[in-house]
Amino acid sequence: MFDMVPFRRRGRSLANRGDSLDNMVDSFFNDALNMFEGGFKTDIREEDDQFVLEAELPGMSKEDIELEINEDILTIKAHKEDEHEEERENYIRRERRTGSYQRSFRLNNVKEEEIKACHENGILEVVLPKEEPSKPKRKTIDIE
Repeated sequence: MFDMVPFRRRGRSLANRGDSLDNMVDSFFNDALNMFEGGFKTDIREEDDQFVLEAELPGMSKEDIELEINEDILTIKAHKEDEHEEERENYIRRERRTGSYQRSFRLNNVKEEEIKACHENGILEVVLPKEEPSKPKRKTIDIE
C-alpha cells in the first residue's frame, strides 16, 4: 500500500561530542531543532476496511499542516514559525525558530475521495478507506 520515504540518521552521537559545557548547550539546541530535519514519526496500521496513518506533529496546529494527493501520492507538509521575546532586568532575549518538513506515501487500493483526517494533541490521524480489490480482467481473444 505505501512506499515510505526513509528516515535519515544523525551522524554524531552524544559520546563523540565531549563533556564541555559548550558542547552540552550545543547538543541541547541542536536536538531541539532536529525535529525539523528530515521527516517525522509515522505509524501505519491496517484494519479490515481501512488503513490508518498516525503522524506525530508536536507543537503544530491544524493550520500548520497541509495534506495533498497528487497522482496516488499522499504528501503531509508541516511548517512552523516560532518567536519568543523576553525582557528582564539587565538582559534581553529573543529567539526565533522556523522549520518545515514533509513525508510522502504512495497510495494503492484506497478510496481517495473518502479519505478523512483529524488533528488532536499533536497527532494527525488520516483514515484511508480500502477499495474493493478489483478482479483481474479476463478476455478471450478470437484467433483468425
